[in-house]
Amino acid sequence: MTTSDIDRIDHSVLYTTDMNTTAATYEALGFTLSPLSMHMGSNRPGGERKPMGAGNRCALFGRTYLEILGLFGDGSVDPWNIRPLIAEYEGLHGNSFGCVDAERTEKRLRAAGLSVSGVLPLQRDVDTPTGVQTARFQAIHLDRSLTPEGLIHVAYHLTPELLHQARYLEHANGATHLHSVLLVVADADVEATVARYALILDVEPVAEGQLHVLPLPLGRVEILGVSAFGAVLPGEPVPTLPYIAGQAVAVADADAARKLVEGNGFTTSDLPNGFFVGAVQARGAAISFLEV
Repeated sequence: MTTSDIDRIDHSVLYTTDMNTTAATYEALGFTLSPLSMHMGSNRPGGERKPMGAGNRCALFGRTYLEILGLFGDGSVDPWNIRPLIAEYEGLHGNSFGCVDAERTEKRLRAAGLSVSGVLPLQRDVDTPTGVQTARFQAIHLDRSLTPEGLIHVAYHLTPELLHQARYLEHANGATHLHSVLLVVADADVEATVARYALILDVEPVAEGQLHVLPLPLGRVEILGVSAFGAVLPGEPVPTLPYIAGQAVAVADADAARKLVEGNGFTTSDLPNGFFVGAVQARGAAISFLEV
């Protein structure tokens, strides 16, 4: 297991231009979502925090979460340059890894030639039982030229208790944490992509059949060549390469989760230890429910 400064997949990021419909879909999949929260941030260390043109609703699990990121406004405010990503397709265009020390992680990634962002401030107001408070974060962005799959960054939570409030942590589908994200790449790019993520995460990859797994203490990145993708998530589309094709949550009881999901009108497909709902119904990326 890793001894890296990165200790988990903090959250996945599902991009949408229709927050209401996407949020309703994930609620029907059995997730409890936090209320809409708008981002404020800066594109340079120590810079003034300004609106980011985006807001989110999240399925929270205590240390990890699923983020539904909606775009707002006329597009003139987009410091993260995410609108070109969502113009290509709506779905998973990135994820955030959690770290134990933002400065330490930034120095390691910079030394490896993976980031020049510095440690960036980020905040958003959240409702709490005692009123609105400001959740604060630090972020290190990976060089976008090195992450063609999307916006990949590392986060450190300064106020985790404001995000992971107890009232949001129970889910009707029994989900307990974000288990994994699946990245599909051209067959010729598998070796280089695995090496890049091993460097980002400072872990040794492990082969599981045709999957290349980058394990973290909580969560894992799975990388797969496109020729093998149909055997892992049968029938799923590949709109582009590289493509973050899906995410998986761990559930306490896969049969109970499946009964709820199918009862709410979704089509499910078998997996060895669970099931998945395809990208078309899950708003752009397959979501798997795994009993682990």
